[in-house]
Amino acid sequence: MGVGAMSLGAFTGPVQKSRAPASEFSMAITPQDEVRKPAALLKASEEFKQALIEEEGVRYTVYRDVAGYPTVGVGHLIRPADNLRVGDRISDEQVIDFLESDLITAERGVRILVGNLPLHQHEFDALLDLVYNVGLGNVSERESPRLNAAIANADYEAIAAELDYTHAAGRVARGLEFRSERRAQIFMDATYEDPREIASTIS
Repeated sequence: MGVGAMSLGAFTGPVQKSRAPASEFSMAITPQDEVRKPAALLKASEEFKQALIEEEGVRYTVYRDVAGYPTVGVGHLIRPADNLRVGDRISDEQVIDFLESDLITAERGVRILVGNLPLHQHEFDALLDLVYNVGLGNVSERESPRLNAAIANADYEAIAAELDYTHAAGRVARGLEFRSERRAQIFMDATYEDPREIASTIS
């Protein structure tokens, strides 16, 4: 995590290590934790916020992302109302304001996407990362029919298999491949650790 991300400690709370691997985590959860809840009752967890900042980074100068869109802060896509252009700088306060607003929008998007499907917190977080990353329009029934079919059938394994979004501007982006891997492990195992760190530890 970069220096910029550390300045967001007031938003995410103290930086924590990711959860234990699934085998250890499953021993620690309580029966109450195992009950899936309506998405309307769930919000982004602190662990997810930290993982999101690690993935997106924190940029104070407006830049073009891998797809060419003007972006700033924690992956915030510039809108006309922001009155910002490439090269403009923003403050810590603006970064946090954009992040809070974007998370609320993404949380609302997940609730629209899953409808009445109950979720564990980590499953909600994984879908939240997906919507935050690609936008609600790209996970619509038209654009992502298999994901929507899996949700309609309450097939959680099939949902996990449809969290792989790796293309930007028509090309595979290595960073999105790692992010998709991380997203899937969050959904399936409640493991928030960066797979790149795991790979470097093994090698």
